Amino acid sequence: MSGSADMEEIRIADGDLEISLSRLGGAIRSASFRGTAFMIADAGAVSFPLVPFGNRVEYNVMTVGGRDYCFRANTADPLYLHGDGWLGLWEIVSQDARRVEMTFHHAADAVSPYSYEASQSFSISDNRLVNTLRVTNGGDAPMPFGLGFHPYFIRTPQTLLAASATHFWTERDGHLPDERGPVPELLDFSRPRNIPPHWINNAFEGWDGHARIVWPELKLVADIDAAPIFGNYMIYKPGGDADFFCFEPMTHLPNGHHMPEFGGLVLLPPGESLSGKMAISLSALEI
Repeated sequence: MSGSADMEEIRIADGDLEISLSRLGGAIRSASFRGTAFMIADAGAVSFPLVPFGNRVEYNVMTVGGRDYCFRANTADPLYLHGDGWLGLWEIVSQDARRVEMTFHHAADAVSPYSYEASQSFSISDNRLVNTLRVTNGGDAPMPFGLGFHPYFIRTPQTLLAASATHFWTERDGHLPDERGPVPELLDFSRPRNIPPHWINNAFEGWDGHARIVWPELKLVADIDAAPIFGNYMIYKPGGDADFFCFEPMTHLPNGHHMPEFGGLVLLPPGESLSGKMAISLSALEI
């Protein structure tokens, strides 16, 4: 890591669980249980917040209340991606050995028309990490807001995932959702199954908020529990023998700005807030 204060890691731990955090992106930089990493870093982060919403905005435009708003690409992707929080510098509000709170402010600019204040906390107790995320509309008009988490989990050959869903979205050009339909058998994780080797970048609807990841090779289990507001999840995995996959709890569907009722995005009046949390509990796999 860089020696600058902006990039210094902040470590919190309790029991056998330890994570490190960074102000840059409000991100988790590492996560281990009994000394074994169960997340893997991409561009220096193993998990980051999605705020004021997750995924892409088609055409880099949206219409809200009869008014058109424009975005600009914020990464190498041609479409505005994942909000601003994961790219911004967060301020530490408080911290101790087991808990950190931080905030992030964004004013509308040429890249994004959103003005808001976000806050998040990370706490560890009894081998359980709880990450809470909150956003407040700081603008002068109602805007569609959403929240999400973007963790990168290690993928071993025997990794199993269990996560229910009622519907599935295919992917079209631009990495955007296409058609809603039943969950295909190969991606039906209602019972634990291995993650297929092919490319996956799909949204799942009708999630009950619980998921389980089992790593037989690591003798490790992670139970994910998200607040009811997170009724969707994304799975992302590059094609081939990738050593990671992303399981992303989201309050809304990707590209919700161009869907009926904003795809689950909440139209927040000025000054109103949206919040939710995700917990990850680690335990040893009993064989």
